[in-house]
This record gives sequence, C-alpha cells and structure tokens, in this order.
Amino acid sequence: MEKQLYINGEWKNGVEYVDLFAPHSGEKLAQIPQATKEDVESAISAAKNAQQSMGELTAYQRGTILEQLVNLLIENRDKLAEIVALEASKPLKVAYGEIDRTIATYKIASEEAKRIYGETLPLDAVPGGEGRVTYTVREPIGVIGAITPFNFPFNLVAHKVGPAIASGNTIVLKPASQTPLSALALAELIDQTDLPKGAFNIVTGKGSIVGDALVNHPDVKAITFTGSPEVGIALKNKAGLKRVTLELGSNSALIIDQGVQLTDELINRCVWGSFVYNGQVCISLQRIYVHESLMDEFLLKVKDATEQLKIGSPLDSNTDISALISKKDVERIEQWVRQSIKDGAKLVTGGKKIDERIFAPTVLANVKNSCEVVCHEVFGPVVTVNSFEKLEEAFEEVNNSRYGLQAGIFTDNIRHALLATKKLHVGGVLINDVPTFRVDLMPYGGVKESGYGREGIKYAIQEMTELKMISIKM
Repeated sequence: MEKQLYINGEWKNGVEYVDLFAPHSGEKLAQIPQATKEDVESAISAAKNAQQSMGELTAYQRGTILEQLVNLLIENRDKLAEIVALEASKPLKVAYGEIDRTIATYKIASEEAKRIYGETLPLDAVPGGEGRVTYTVREPIGVIGAITPFNFPFNLVAHKVGPAIASGNTIVLKPASQTPLSALALAELIDQTDLPKGAFNIVTGKGSIVGDALVNHPDVKAITFTGSPEVGIALKNKAGLKRVTLELGSNSALIIDQGVQLTDELINRCVWGSFVYNGQVCISLQRIYVHESLMDEFLLKVKDATEQLKIGSPLDSNTDISALISKKDVERIEQWVRQSIKDGAKLVTGGKKIDERIFAPTVLANVKNSCEVVCHEVFGPVVTVNSFEKLEEAFEEVNNSRYGLQAGIFTDNIRHALLATKKLHVGGVLINDVPTFRVDLMPYGGVKESGYGREGIKYAIQEMTELKMISIKM
C-alpha cells in the first residue's frame, strides 16, 4: 500500500518510495514516500501561510481542537495500538499504554492552551520606573520543525505537536523512518478536526534531506528533536539562532541503599524499568548500584523475575519481550554483551540472541565502567548491576556518565534521599522509584549529552513561545 505525504491539508504522492517492514516478522507493511527538498519547502510554506489562521484562534478554540483530537484518539484506540505493535514491534499491552499516554498528553495540551500566562512587573521598584503599567505576554514563535524517534511514535510526537498547537504555532513533522505509519494515522485524525489546513504537515523520508532542510530553512523558527546525541549535537551546530530543544541519549541509573527491603514490588519495578519495550526507552534502567550487603539477594531475585518474562510476537497480549527495531541492533548488543563478559562481567541471565530479531533480557553483574554496556546507551534489553560500600561511591558512579537524563534511588533514609537530590547531576531524580518513570505533565529533559531544554506540555510551550514585554506610561 502506497502512503502519501500530508501537506497543506492534502495528501500528496511521493516521487520515490521505500518499503516498510515489520521488525518482528519481516512482513511488508507499506510503501513510504521519500520527501524531496521541494516537498519540504512546500510543507514549510504551508505552515508559514497558516500562521495567520492559527493566530486568529482563541485559546478556547485551540483547546477545543485538541479536545476533538483526544476524542478521535479514544475512538480509534484499538487501531492505533495495533499500528504501533506492527511497525515498532512494541508488545501490544505496552502499545495500549502508549496510546493511553498519548490521549493524556493531548488532553493536558488542551488544558494548557488556556493557561499561557504572562506577569505584571512593578517598574516603580526602581527610580525612573514610576507611572507605568508593565506586563509580559507569550506569543507563538512561528513554524516549528519537529523530528521524532521510533520508540514512542505516537506519544513523543504528541509532546511536540500538542504544545505547538496549544501555543498557536504551526508544525512540519518528520517522523522516524522506522515508524511513519503512526504519524500518518495521526494526520488522518487531525484532518478531521477544525485545525486550519497547513498548520500541521508531515514529510517522511531521509534525515539527510528532510531534517537538514528543516534545520536550514529561514522560515523554520524552532526545532524540537528527540534522537541520538550525535545527530542532536550536529543539528544544534547547524541551527544558528533558531530555538532548539533536544531530547537525547541516556544510560539511566538506580541506587538501592543499605537497609532497603527487596520486596516483590521493588524487584518487579526494576525488571519493568529495565525491559519494558525491550529496553528501547530513553529512560530505560541500564545501570543498577546495589549496596554490597544486598547484592547476592538482589541478583537472585532479579534473575528469577527476569526469566519469567514472556518472549513472543508483539501482537500477543501476553508478550513482554519482542523483536528489536532492527537486526543490526541485535548484532550490536550481542557484541557489547560478549565483550563485557570477556572483560570480566558475570552473566546472571540472558546474554544471547533468541533469533536474528530478538535478544534475550539480560542481567550482567560486576561490569567494568569501560564496557559499552555501562558507558554507552544500550537501547536494548540489558541491565548491569554493580555493588557499592559507601553511598558517596554510588553517587559518583551514577554521575560518571556522559549522560544525565534521570536517576533513581530506593532508600528508607530521608537524609540519603535528600542528599541524592543534591548530588545526582541529572534532569530528574526519582525517590523510591526507577528512573524509567514518566508522566506527561512533568518537566522532562536532561543535562550533559542527554539534552537541552525541557518537554512536558507546560514547559514545551515555554520553549515554543517568545516573551514580549509591554510597558504603558500613564
């Protein structure tokens, strides 16, 4: 089935197409158009021309349009979850979770559309400022170029499209080449709302063509990108004075403090954080630091819980682990795991391919910091477990990373919990939970090579608007 580009409220054929295959089966799903520079130009032009129509919408109207989209997502929940399962090999129960989060994200955006506030300023607080009424407002920045990854093809798109519409901007979206069907399904739903035509556009294709065209075009005023640090850093270097928000890599860490009870709930939470969606989550739990007094017990319990995970088709509602997004990732992860064992790591469970598409959920212990499975982002079903004697050592190990997205600590000691909030150099600290936790209204982003700027609807709106000061002399 040939898909089309969505530009200026119309479906447009591509000049060239590539085949899209299901990662878990190799089944051909569709033919995806490869946008040309001219197609990207048309989409940007449509978005620019739609700015006036968007500017005429009230906050109430923007909120209502997003509510229309929420209702359409609810009506099509089963269909959309199946699309994610097919093209992303996301286990069906996790795919439903993503659709539910997507619904919540657009719902939050519909509410935040009515809460874009400024503030009054007391200029008479300084000599010469008296006799004036001064306040600020936030205005839409203009055309936003959004570039999204494969792992949450509905919800990470929502975190760019939702706040853009809420704040009165227009969008050109380049979805991940591995998961374009989700974005095109979204376009079909948006087309049924009252959003002005041209305010939302989709151009599928190569990042070297579509992404570069968005970043370099003078009419694109902001870029919001989720993906690898290498691509994100290169993008930022090209963007010039454009507003840029980057959500990049991570190898999120968790500390389990001395005296913590290793309950089933805690163990299951660690297993979920490590292996949900095959570890292909930006804040997937990759490094665990356990107090030495708990190490043996923790490894036994995690091993048992991990080996109970069901491996199978993403379309089976009982499946926990399915195919990775590509065969190359299976090969890469296998090499990294083998090298870590060669360098002295202990294999607790897993450590091998199930087949060319699936890698077994893997737990490694006593892994050197120089190993790729520790110092790089695995983005697969692998977690490492190391022990520590003093809490300060654990803080140092967590911070010993090029990344800093989120980190967590399980502790019964309030002083240790508060110390973690001060010592951990990350964008978010989770007390008594894994760093894989996220709900869609919280500020989300990292430090170091994990990114630049914040998402979460309220915070994304701030990134997508300009602050204007107005002063009236009485």
